[in-house]
Amino acid sequence: MARRDDPTPSNDEHATGPTPPPEPQPPEHDRVPAAPPREDHREHPHEDTPAAPAERGAEDPRDGDPGAEDPRDDAPATPAERKAEGSQDGTAAATRERGAEDPRGNTVTAPASLDRRGGGKGRRRRWGPMAGMVVLLAVVMTGSALTVGAARDGRGAAGHAAGAPEPLLGGSRGADVASLQAHLRAQPKDHGGWAALGLAYVEEARTKGDPARYPQAEKALARSLELAPGNEQALAGRAALAAARHDFAGALAQADQALKQNPYSERALCSRIDALVELGRYDEASEAADTADARRPGVPVFTRYAYVRELRGDVTTARRVLEQALASATARGDIAYVATQLGQLAWNQGEYKEALGHYARALAADDGYLPALEGRARARAASGDRADAVRDLEDVVSRYPLPGPLVELGELYEARAATGDRAKAENQYALVDAWIALARAGGVNADLDTALAAADHGDTGAALRAARAEWARRHTVHTADALAWALYRNGRAQEALPHARQATATGYRNAAFLYHRGMIERATGHDDDARTHLTAALRLNPGFSPLGARAARTALKSLEAAR
Repeated sequence: MARRDDPTPSNDEHATGPTPPPEPQPPEHDRVPAAPPREDHREHPHEDTPAAPAERGAEDPRDGDPGAEDPRDDAPATPAERKAEGSQDGTAAATRERGAEDPRGNTVTAPASLDRRGGGKGRRRRWGPMAGMVVLLAVVMTGSALTVGAARDGRGAAGHAAGAPEPLLGGSRGADVASLQAHLRAQPKDHGGWAALGLAYVEEARTKGDPARYPQAEKALARSLELAPGNEQALAGRAALAAARHDFAGALAQADQALKQNPYSERALCSRIDALVELGRYDEASEAADTADARRPGVPVFTRYAYVRELRGDVTTARRVLEQALASATARGDIAYVATQLGQLAWNQGEYKEALGHYARALAADDGYLPALEGRARARAASGDRADAVRDLEDVVSRYPLPGPLVELGELYEARAATGDRAKAENQYALVDAWIALARAGGVNADLDTALAAADHGDTGAALRAARAEWARRHTVHTADALAWALYRNGRAQEALPHARQATATGYRNAAFLYHRGMIERATGHDDDARTHLTAALRLNPGFSPLGARAARTALKSLEAAR
C-alpha cells in the first residue's frame, strides 16, 4: 500500500514500497495473520467453547478437536482467584507432590532442565520452590487465564515470537470459536467450517501462548481435508499451523499447495512470505512480498513487506510502509498491531520518545493489547523509568507467560538489584523452561527460544545444543546470532566469530547483534573491531538490554584502558 498517492509505479522498490495491484482481486473469503512470525520476537481473549451437541447423533466439533471443553472449565481466573485456588485445602502442596494436572487431564511435570538453571554451568537450583509457579503456568496456558481482548502478537526484544492471526470472523476470538463450534454441531460435514475452526485454534495458541491448542488445530484441519481433500482453506490453515510451530519448511510446502488451488489466498500468500523469511531466503521473501502485494494488498501483506525491508537495513521504507498501513487501518485490532510495529521499529533505533507515542496510539485502540504493553515497558526501561517498566512487564507475564517477556522481566529485576530481586529473576528464567517443556509437548519447535534464554540465564550447554539444532534447520540472521552467542558463552569464541559476522551481514539494525559481535571480537583479539561494534550497539539503541548494555559499556571501558 505504500505510495498509494503516487499513481506512477517506480522500479525502485526502496523508494516506493509496495505497488498498487495490477490485476483485480477475488472476493475475500479468509482472514490472515496481521503479524508474520518474527525472529526477533518483538507468539488474549476470553474463550468460550460449546457444550454437548444439540442432539444425539450430531457430530460433535470436539471430535477431532479433543481439547475442547465446557465453557465453565475455561473461565478466566484473576490473579487473586489463582492465588486463592493454590492456597485452599492444601491443594497446591498436593499438586506439587503428584505433578500438575491441567484442565485437559494432562500431567505437567517439572522439566529436567530446571535443575540445571541458574545462569551458567555448575550452578543448580532446587526445583521445589518453583513447582507451584510451573503449576500456575500450566493453568494459565491451558485454563484460558489469558483473557485480554483481541490482539495480535507483536515483537518482543528477548524472545522470538510468531505473529498471531487476526480474528477470523470479527468480534472476540472466543465468540469466533464458539460460533464455529455451534455451526459445526448443526453442519458437521462443512469442510470450510472445520478449516476455520482449525485456524481459530492456531490463532488462540499464538495469542494466548497455549501450545496445547496446536494439536486441536491439527485435528480440525485434518477433518476438513477428510471431507474435501485438497481444499485450499485447510491447506492454507496447515501452512499457518506449521509456521506457528516453527516448521517453516513444512509451512512453505503447504502454502505452495494452497496457492496452486487459489493463487489469491491471502493466508497462503502471507504464510509463504513468513516461511521464506524464517528459512533465511530473503531474496525469495522479497519477491513473495511483491507478489502478495500485487494480488492481495492489505495490512497483513504490508506488515510483512515492511519487515522484509527492515531485515535488509532499509528502515526508511519499513517505516513508511507501516505508517501507510496504519493510515489505512480501520479496525481497532489492526491499529493496535501496526502502531505497535512502528513502536518497535522506533525502539530498535533508540528513538524512545517516538516509540512511546506509537505504543500510546496502540493502547488507545486496545488498552489490553499486551504486545504494546510489553513494548512500552522496554521503552520505559530504556528511558530510565524502570519502576513503571517493571509494573508493565509484571502485568504482561501474569497473562502472557512467553519466553520474551519472562526474560525481559528477569533482567529488569537483576538490573534493579533490590532485596529479593535475584530470586525473582531466577523464577522468571525457570518459567521459560516450563513454557518450553509445554510448547514441545504441543509440537512446537522451541530450540531457538531455548538457545536464547539458556545462553545467558541457564544451562549454556543446552543453549549450544539447541542453537546447533536450529542452525541445522535454517540459516537466518537470528539463528546465526543465537549460535554465535551460544558458542561464545561456551568458551568457543573463535568458532563463534563467523556466525556473528553472518548475523550482521544483511544490514539489519539490531543492537543486540552488534553487542554480541563486539564481545566475540574482543574475546578473539580483534580489539578495534570490538570497539567499533560495541560503540555502534550503544549508539543505535543504548537501552537494548538492561544487562547487555551494561556489559557493553564495561567492555568498552576495558578496551579503552588497554589502548
